[in-house]
Amino acid sequence: IRVGEKMLQRFGPRKPMLWGSYIVGLSIVLLMPTHLMLDTYTVLAVIAFALFGLGLAFYATPSTDAALSNLPEDQAGAGAGIYKMASSLGASFGVAISSTIYTAIAGSNDGVRWVEGVITFVGNQANLASREAAFFALLANLLMLLAAILSIMITVPKGKPTERG
Repeated sequence: IRVGEKMLQRFGPRKPMLWGSYIVGLSIVLLMPTHLMLDTYTVLAVIAFALFGLGLAFYATPSTDAALSNLPEDQAGAGAGIYKMASSLGASFGVAISSTIYTAIAGSNDGVRWVEGVITFVGNQANLASREAAFFALLANLLMLLAAILSIMITVPKGKPTERG
């Protein structure tokens, strides 16, 4: 969180929110190659989750500040509650969408047939549908992240608050 606070003070909310989103996007991309051998994938996953945490650190404080800084003091509590509710609701929808995609593909026992002609899955083939399902669930996460980046670009003003004021 301190990283996001320092970035917010230096650049305003937009840049750290975008940078955080880009870093989270990179972490998702690193998790997507589910076709790799387990040892290689484990290394990628460790790096990806470290980047995910860094991306959230860049994003969290500037996002909260952008949402709440212009509210009058007497509305700060209600604004924080609405912000937290919207954040939780967005996370819930993200988990629900990803889980639905994963369950639909992994539960088919056949996976996605055309993927086998595009991506060569190495290693254990008994869990192929599960690995394909994870790829497509992560792809959905990446698409949701792109929508979030577009939203930031459209709605969050450039510069520090003193420069915009």
